Parts: sequence; C-alpha cells; structure tokens
Amino acid sequence: MEQETSKITFNISKEKNFSEWYSEIIAKAELADLRYNVKGFLVFQPWSVEVMEIMYDILESILKRKGHRPYWFPAVIPEENFKKESEHIKGFTPQVFWITEAGNEKFNEKLALRPTSETAMYQMYSLWIRSYRDLPFKAYQRAQVWRYETKATRPFIRSREFYWVETHNCFATRKDSELQIKEDMETTYELLFDNLCVPSIFLERPQWDKFPGAITTSAADTLMPDGKMIQLPSTHLLGQGFAKVFDIKFKDNDKKEKYVWQTCYGPAISRIFAGLISWHGDDKGLVYPFKVSPIQIIIVPIYKTENKTKVIKKSMALKKKLAKEGFRVNIDLNETKPGEKFYFWEMKGVPLRLEVGEREINDKEYILFLRDENRKIKVDEEKLTKLIHDEGKKFDERLKKKTKEKFESSIVSAKTKEEIKKAVDSKKIAKINFCSLEKDGEKCAEVIEKEINAEVRGKKIENEEKPSGKCVICGKPAKVVVYIARSY
Repeated sequence: MEQETSKITFNISKEKNFSEWYSEIIAKAELADLRYNVKGFLVFQPWSVEVMEIMYDILESILKRKGHRPYWFPAVIPEENFKKESEHIKGFTPQVFWITEAGNEKFNEKLALRPTSETAMYQMYSLWIRSYRDLPFKAYQRAQVWRYETKATRPFIRSREFYWVETHNCFATRKDSELQIKEDMETTYELLFDNLCVPSIFLERPQWDKFPGAITTSAADTLMPDGKMIQLPSTHLLGQGFAKVFDIKFKDNDKKEKYVWQTCYGPAISRIFAGLISWHGDDKGLVYPFKVSPIQIIIVPIYKTENKTKVIKKSMALKKKLAKEGFRVNIDLNETKPGEKFYFWEMKGVPLRLEVGEREINDKEYILFLRDENRKIKVDEEKLTKLIHDEGKKFDERLKKKTKEKFESSIVSAKTKEEIKKAVDSKKIAKINFCSLEKDGEKCAEVIEKEINAEVRGKKIENEEKPSGKCVICGKPAKVVVYIARSY
C-alpha cells in the first residue's frame, strides 16, 4: 500500500450541506490539494487522476471507434490566428492568458495560452484538406486548456486550468456536420451514463448563450446535489465561419472549390469527474463506479499475531488470482484495526471489500462488502472470480437505476413564475413553455435571471417537445419547451 490507512471518519450530510461535503471529501479522500500558490490552480492527486485516466481511455476508445484520429497541437496560439474570427476572439479574449516574453526577449506578437484550439488547429487544416476524398476529417486531442475565470473557482467544477478532450471535424455538407452533432450526443451518453452512471439531459443552448463563433451550441447538463446544473460535454455546429477565415476549402467531385462545414466537441474530463463524485457519493464519502474505480476490490486481512502469516499469505494469493483476471485489486497491510480500514476504504469509495480471516480461510467462504448498499454477502472461494465479475456489473447497474430515477424526478413542469421559483428553490429543474430561443427571447430570459436567479438552459434536441399555450414569462405564443435551473 502506498497510502497509509489513517483514522479518518466522514459523516457530513451531502444533501443538507453539499458545499461542505464537497470541500471535505476533496481534502479527506486526497483528490486535490488547493495549496498551490497561484489562484485558481490546483494539484490533482492520484485518487482523482487515476479515475480520470480511465475516463480518458474510455472516451478516446469511443472516439477512435467512431473515426476520430489523435493529434497533439501546440499550447500557444499567435495573436494573429486568434484575431481572424471576430466573434470568437470577442468571446474568449477576456479569459486568455497572454505570453509576452521569454528569457530576456520581449515578443513582437503576443502568444495566447490556448483557451480552446480552433485557431491553433484550423490553420493546419487548410494545409491538409484539399479534396472531397479528405473528408470527413475527424481529429481530437487530449489537452489542458487555460482560461482566466473571473467567477469564483471551485476544484474540478471551475478552475483556470482544466483537462479535456476536444474534437475538431470537417465535412462536405451541413447535413453531415449536423449528423456529427447527433453522434456527439450519443458519445456523451455512452461516456456519462453507460460508463460513469451519471445522468444528464442534452440541450440546445439559446442563441445568446452559444459558443463564440458557432451557429448552435448543445450540451449535456446534469444536476448537482445543491440544485445547480453543471455543463458537461458541449458540442458546437460551427458552420463555415472558421473555414472562410482560415481558408479551409476542398475540391468537390463536381470540380468546384467549396468551404468545409465544421463542428467541435469538448468533454472536460476534470469537470465530468466533479459530476461523478457528486452524484454517487454519500454521507460516508465517495462511491466510485466499479468500471472506473482505481481499486475495484480492496482485500482486508483480519488476523491475530498467531495467525498473521497464514492470513496474509492467503490474502496475497487471492490478490494474485483476482489481478490475473484483470481486476484492479489491492491489500491493506497497514497495522491498524480492521474497523479503521473499513471506514477508510468506504470513505475512498472502493466498490467491493473482501474480508479474509482464519475462519474464512478454513471455511473457504469469504465476506464481500458492497459499498453502494453498505451490506455484506458470503462468497464461496471457488465462485469468487465469477461472483466479483457479476457483482461489479450489478454495482454499476444499481448506480444507473438510482441516479436515473432521481434525475428524472427532479424535472417538474411549471406554468407560472412562482412555480418556476418553487422548483429551483427545491433543487429541481423547471420545464416551461417559452417564447423563443432566438434573440427575441432574451428579454424573458433576463426576467428569469433577475427575478428567479436561474437560467434558461435550452431545449431538448432528441425527441423535441412541442410547446402549447403561451410563454410563461411574456404571454406570447410559445414556440419552444425549455428547461430552467440555477447553475455554476
């Protein structure tokens, strides 16, 4: 064991005081250290990094299966590139970290530390894409990005440096690029729900809240325990705006030169991690899904001085057997009481705990503790491997069922401003009939923001809902059904 089991207890109500719970679990589970001496930056520690590395692997395998290829682009972007797309630079300039000198040399042109990579990647696309045979062009990179966030920073949720994957794609037609948006939505659900057991709703943002330089922006939102929504992966239909300023053209099979249609997609791994720990954790600490937990099974030897060697030897043999089957397994060999070890690994969120004592060895029947249900079952040694395979799958299925039911029950219909306020005050999402997500609806959105302290998050893009009656805010005929919530 690299980490020493210590006398850690964790007993904070997540539902009653999520903010304190969140801060405490980050510290006690050693997910991040906030004491780095640059504001808005933090040190990611192994117990979060190891989960995020698994998340990266899952996401990248999905992207590769769907035709994306990996690239690594420079982290610095010339100011000249940044200025080419006016709407883009207007949206991001307030958040850019600028590099103006190196060593004793001052630069003639500033370099931006990338807040996102459109203006770094697309100048290269103009060199690589020549023919319709080069399309679709689907690329991604695993990267850090830096944004000078002026709002209050919060570990994993909002910081000035975060870790993500960004895809940047080019197509021959608008229809093809719109199909990519749908694929991005499917990728999002596959990552979030199928693998991380985190529920979400995919919404097209209002025009006043879209990505700078995009035609449309859509994003997966999930609800945190304090009733605030957090944006997870977002995807953007960029159209041909960037293609025209970066001269990304191709010769079609009709021999005519045309500009490509583009999309980009940005799953922020570090922010998704915030959603994961917030959804699954409880008043005892973390609960990691079996699929992504750095340690899936922790073996706790229970012994006295006279049988210590026998118990540890058997524990090591069980570890070897389980590791050979591909499980991530470890043994707690610290000289602390079993109860302290139990509390520690429950706080760390390890899904399964295998208890090994002399009685269990003699009976060839062990105790398996299930972290999500806080209960124990007996398992025969001969059936151990199969049972852990089965229990690991059941573990994640239980998390999915629990979170899906809770998320769906948090969405309520509202017909008045009072009902909207009641919903968001109750840590829920309000669904309402609304006038428009175009610019003419922005005034109603401002009313919601000022009077209710909530935001119009957007409309569903799958199974789009038909409005009826009038806009709850202005009384004009409703054109769209939207979702309202507070957010970070």
